[in-house]
Amino acid sequence: MTNYKTLLRGVIFFLAALTIVACSQEEASMPAQATNDMASDMATEAADMAMDMAEEGHGVMTAAEQANLARAEEWWRTVLMGGRLDQVEEYMTERYIQHNPNVPTGRDGFVEFFGQFAQPGPIPEEFPPTALKFAKGDYVVFVWEREGEDPTTGESYAYNFFDVMRLVDGRVDEHWDSVFRAAPPPGAPVMAVTPGIGPRPVAPSNTAAEQAVEDLVNIEMKDILQYQNVDLAMEVMAEDYIQHNPNVPDGRDGFIQFFSRFANPQPIQDEWLDEPELILTHGDIALYIMTRYSEDPARDNEVYKWNWFDMFRVENGMIQEHWDSATRDNNVPPSVEPPAGFVSWSDQ
Repeated sequence: MTNYKTLLRGVIFFLAALTIVACSQEEASMPAQATNDMASDMATEAADMAMDMAEEGHGVMTAAEQANLARAEEWWRTVLMGGRLDQVEEYMTERYIQHNPNVPTGRDGFVEFFGQFAQPGPIPEEFPPTALKFAKGDYVVFVWEREGEDPTTGESYAYNFFDVMRLVDGRVDEHWDSVFRAAPPPGAPVMAVTPGIGPRPVAPSNTAAEQAVEDLVNIEMKDILQYQNVDLAMEVMAEDYIQHNPNVPDGRDGFIQFFSRFANPQPIQDEWLDEPELILTHGDIALYIMTRYSEDPARDNEVYKWNWFDMFRVENGMIQEHWDSATRDNNVPPSVEPPAGFVSWSDQ
């Protein structure tokens, strides 16, 4: 496994070289030593700047990706935080595909739902703090750290929440998050929810370094967690593996002890037992959106679709860190098989 940051340094030196070539004719006519000193200073500055960007964002975004990230943040601040539902046409497509199973799909459905409680107010100048955020291709990812209360001890603990948007021409066209359908309070009316059904997502292309990250993490997601070959953790996970699932111990040994209790190893195949809906790999980060089906708690004999998230960070050729959607209240609904004819994806 090639360390992503090592490859990044190659990109940095390439950018520095372009900077040097861009020196003006006046600078080129300076004495050789002065020109070399200037080039060295510029290369060092470019390297420091690029490394700072990489440390902050775990990878280098293109100009288009940076624009998508800024646009998604602006939509979030203006419409969701500022309550400016009158501006949705500027930020959202008409068909806006909603994968949150509690909110109707479509831009009109979004306005109808949030119009019940949204009130116009000041638009925050700053985007709220995130555990991690990035854009990859047309997709923008926000990962939030939230605080919950342990149902057994009453103590507070940290867990994570995920939002993923897909943008088309600067407007939000599709949205996923880590929400499942909740039963309404006793006596409350059952709200009609039109589910969002979009085309099966297509992952953006990876660099060679990103594909190496994804291939490594696939071993944990597929071979270890799905085919239950927990012994492979010794080969792909760092000893000081950082675990953000609040139910699983930190460290590689903690992971092995936890999952070995109920593992039933199976011969590893090339195919996924549970194929991800979408994998987004950005620098040293790999994000997996998984498809889940559960019984609708508000409608008898009906099944709905929702999403589960796993995210990993790779460092020095080993899986170093993991986040997911888990909380400590054990209220995640059991997965079921979708009934015959259940529509998960559209043809367009």
